[in-house]
Amino acid sequence: MITIQDESTPARRRRRLLRPAILAPAVGLAAAAAVAIPLAFGGTPAYAVAKNPDGTVSITINEAKNPKGLEAELRRMGYNIVVDYLPAGKKCATRPRGSHWLSKELAPLAVFPPTSEDFPGFQIDPAQIKPGQTGVLEFGVNDNPQPGGVIAAIWARVSDGPVGPCELVDGDAPLGDGEE
Repeated sequence: MITIQDESTPARRRRRLLRPAILAPAVGLAAAAAVAIPLAFGGTPAYAVAKNPDGTVSITINEAKNPKGLEAELRRMGYNIVVDYLPAGKKCATRPRGSHWLSKELAPLAVFPPTSEDFPGFQIDPAQIKPGQTGVLEFGVNDNPQPGGVIAAIWARVSDGPVGPCELVDGDAPLGDGEE
């Protein structure tokens, strides 16, 4: 006997599951999108760093958190800079943190006035940090009584050697090593 095949209904294909080699990159892209999409729709990272054509670095602090992330970012860019945030009512326990601080005139790490008028952050000149020296950025952060506001002070100096860690203790002290 001859079997007659109905040509009007195509043969069904068997579904295949995606292989892990194909599935893993798709999951990775989905995870990256989960992080990137909130930033694209109004979420703000804690800080932003950008190298300027003149060699200076622009830094914007959007939220006083993750100073070690900012420090790591600056180090990835090749700069030996220590970053600390000092909350209201706190100071570094050890003073001075370095053996010898260069004067602001000898090594002006902070750029004032900034080279860009429309920039919301501040600028530093990492060329001021020579081999064997350490740049230090200390941020004193106080909550501003206005909604969403923060008052911050920045201390930017260069030590002629290594800098000790900042161990926070109670107390309101000026930023830096106390020597101006």
